[in-house]
Amino acid sequence: MTKCRYLPWQYKSRLNCQNYKPSNLSLFNLSLITQSPYLCTMSFFKKAKPFIIAGPCSAETREQIMITAEALSAMGVHLYRAGVWKPRTRPGSFEGNGAKALEWLSEAKSMYNIPFTVEVAEPAHIELALKHNADVLWIGARTTVNPFQVQHLADALKGVSIPVMVKNPVNADVDLWQGAIERFEVSGTREVAAIHRGFSGYSSAAGYRNQPNWPIPIELKRRRPELTMICDPSHITGNRNRIAEIAQKAMDMHFDGLMIETHPDPDAAWTDAAQQVTPAALMLIIHNLIVREEFTQDMSSLVQLEYIRQLMDSLDAEIIDLVAKRMELSEKMGIVKRECNLTAFQPGRWREIVDRIGERAEKHHLPKEFIVELYEKIHHESIRRQLAVLEQDDKVLNGDR
Repeated sequence: MTKCRYLPWQYKSRLNCQNYKPSNLSLFNLSLITQSPYLCTMSFFKKAKPFIIAGPCSAETREQIMITAEALSAMGVHLYRAGVWKPRTRPGSFEGNGAKALEWLSEAKSMYNIPFTVEVAEPAHIELALKHNADVLWIGARTTVNPFQVQHLADALKGVSIPVMVKNPVNADVDLWQGAIERFEVSGTREVAAIHRGFSGYSSAAGYRNQPNWPIPIELKRRRPELTMICDPSHITGNRNRIAEIAQKAMDMHFDGLMIETHPDPDAAWTDAAQQVTPAALMLIIHNLIVREEFTQDMSSLVQLEYIRQLMDSLDAEIIDLVAKRMELSEKMGIVKRECNLTAFQPGRWREIVDRIGERAEKHHLPKEFIVELYEKIHHESIRRQLAVLEQDDKVLNGDR
């Protein structure tokens, strides 16, 4: 376990997060990060870990873009982000400065030598972004959810060599997310990264703007282990005071980078003010990160870890065997229910199961919600098997095939 290696260790002062000067940030330089021998030097996103993307939610004015670019460039941020076209929930809100903002970003790139990225939602956006020398494009959550629109964008990028980042769809659907990524790959985009920005819901449980639903990005990473995975704690939390917490959790879960909305005066931001931080605050967030390694050279720890893994693998095998036996009992139960003309699903019985497993979970200090959710899947499969038995004809039940 090591502290994030961005700052020289002699840097100790605490910055005022509301009052910063770019000259004060020069001590913080992401270019000082140690290159990992495991990182591919040809990859745009794997130049360093974590790969830091920062910038305002919206490109509001030229002055704002230039001030922020100067500060972030002095810190060595890898990629400058800013919203140029803003797909707002309702009409009448600020929806971006369009091509004019691209001119500001292109100027900032030339002046401060910082690459930039913008969100694109239409082929016309891609044309304008490329005209203004954008280095990376990103696909927003509201676009990812529409395979037809994603395909239009992928087709527009055929023959173009530019990295693309794909945010998760607003709904928790890993196949839809993976499918959007694959559409760009099939069209010839050689480097695609995934951005986890959380998922929309009807409630803001646990104080999130968008539910993180960590199993979804974990499953995507399982399917595509080579894929660069970036976390957007700004959109997940909707609250600048929780960004550091989610950023650290992303690092602990082996994410490759972070996208954090950064504004010189967040409270005066034209969009999503509550989830933006100052450049100085961004510096402190990253400085305090603990970056963990996937591998270790410590042989004693490796032996201990391997022993624990073998025990866990053994338990996993036992769990599968027990579930298989439970499903055999479900099928026998289906036969009895068919003979007695009973329904497969019996609400009273399910309530008894939920109460029983909930009490047992609490005795073992396990979250009741987790165990109930797990048993919901088991119960669903049990009912499916019983329904299959009920639908069998008498010949199959009697063994006359």
